[in-house]
Amino acid sequence: MHESIKILVTGDLCLRYRTEKLVLYNQCENVFQDVLHEFIDNDLNVVDLECPFTDNLKGINKIGPLLKSHPESIKALNYLGVHLAAMSNNHIMDYGSEGLKQTISICRHAGIDIVGVGINLNDARKPFFIDIKNNKIAVLNISENEFSSAHTGYPGANPLNLIDNYNDIVKAKNAADWVIVLYHGGNEFYELPSPRVKKTCQFFADAGANAVVMHHTHTFSGYEIYHNTPIFYGLGNFNFDWEGKVKQPWNYGYTVRFTLSENNTEFEVLPHQQSNGKQGTTPLSDPEKDIFFKQIEKLNQLVQDDVELEKQFIFFCEQKKRLYDMYLQPYSGKLLSPLYHKGILPDLFSKRKRRLILNLIRCESHRDILLHLLGN
Repeated sequence: MHESIKILVTGDLCLRYRTEKLVLYNQCENVFQDVLHEFIDNDLNVVDLECPFTDNLKGINKIGPLLKSHPESIKALNYLGVHLAAMSNNHIMDYGSEGLKQTISICRHAGIDIVGVGINLNDARKPFFIDIKNNKIAVLNISENEFSSAHTGYPGANPLNLIDNYNDIVKAKNAADWVIVLYHGGNEFYELPSPRVKKTCQFFADAGANAVVMHHTHTFSGYEIYHNTPIFYGLGNFNFDWEGKVKQPWNYGYTVRFTLSENNTEFEVLPHQQSNGKQGTTPLSDPEKDIFFKQIEKLNQLVQDDVELEKQFIFFCEQKKRLYDMYLQPYSGKLLSPLYHKGILPDLFSKRKRRLILNLIRCESHRDILLHLLGN
């Protein structure tokens, strides 16, 4: 490798509310001008696209919010110079197969490649390959299993399946000089990886990934260097306007710029704030950066300590106990159960309740919490 290669990866991007309006009014500079310089002169700019670009009005039946952006929001990606949209996440199928197909078409028409989704499971599993300066780069995009996962003969996102994921990483490594895995998972609003998530990311590195980057938690996390492979456990939001969220973990994140050279992978962490009382994504000031990097260092130390990481996750689970008890609470006991079977008490196991239970069991991070709470 005679020339270095630069690859930029952002956190979650969902153009909505104030941001979407400005983009539709051709005012992208009012949203992204302050971070535009970060995207210039890179060989590959990658964003995690957290929603479909669609005008489809019919959302799917699921648990959680339905997200989408207007089709013309693609202008924001072009303004930033995005080359690749990673779409394997829990919202890309919020407006069904039509919403996904429209998003894929819009991106391709705008000259933006995609990864992590497809018209069926085999299609969704395909890595993105690109030749840069006589080197082949591969990007794989994987997400934990919720309502977006692709199945045989059914479109959607490339799901977490350690056997398939391992085989795909090995094949990509055999065909490419450098492999990056983008993993959409973890527990929302939790700033550390669970022990399972840490082992999963390290497993991806052992399979051949040269870098692993996580999205989804909407709060930034720390990172580690594992067997020469940088693993970032959460970049936070790149731009995700949410009314009422100000000066919260939601409003802070970072992008990562990798610089690849002969037998060496370096990276730069670029912290920012977004939708923090006003529209747009802006770099942190120097005093804010000092606070940010102290927090990152604290998180990095926790990531390295498996015993403390386990303690932190148990504490997080215990904080969620009341919520998950509410999710699972059925009729039981000698009094309530007979009253239900006699038709005196209503059936609480509605279609929505079934979807909720399905998601708690199917999604790996929800299941992590359930296993702890039900076992104690």
